[in-house]
Amino acid sequence: MQTIGGVSVPQDETAFAQFYARQVNTVYRICYVRLKNQMDAEDVTQEVFLRAMQQPQLWGDDAHAKAWLIVTASNLCKNAVQHWSRSKREEVEDWEAFLGATEPPEEESAVMTAVMQLPDPYRTVVYLFYFEGYSGMEIAGMLGKKESTVRSLLHRAKKRLSKVLGGEPYAKSGR
Repeated sequence: MQTIGGVSVPQDETAFAQFYARQVNTVYRICYVRLKNQMDAEDVTQEVFLRAMQQPQLWGDDAHAKAWLIVTASNLCKNAVQHWSRSKREEVEDWEAFLGATEPPEEESAVMTAVMQLPDPYRTVVYLFYFEGYSGMEIAGMLGKKESTVRSLLHRAKKRLSKVLGGEPYAKSGR
């Protein structure tokens, strides 16, 4: 590795660029779901990849890399939320534009809006389960929680979403 401006740059920039291109959207969406603010999500995403630059063993192993990136992003988001400077922030209303969505159907937009209003622990597990497709066991491993805790969070989140969206409390979710 060589150092440029105090930051170590990997010898194989192409491998890192490809790794970044494969993973950046997932990391950004997780950060945005956690922080609900575009600029903060971009900052944390950048910090995650600066740390990933120091972990070249991740660049070719997408399964391990994704778990590492999600855990790192979650921890950095948690730190950002606790930071004093976040006490004054501007909420972004057009979340679809920032998540890269293109004109979702009205009912999907209402669901995502309701998900974004959930408290952080619920929002995170719902996003990872339904939008990223991780299992309860995988989410538990990433977040350092018991699988039963993740199932409980998902169950409570579904109840809250059902109340907000006016759906049937025990309708099948398709999963």
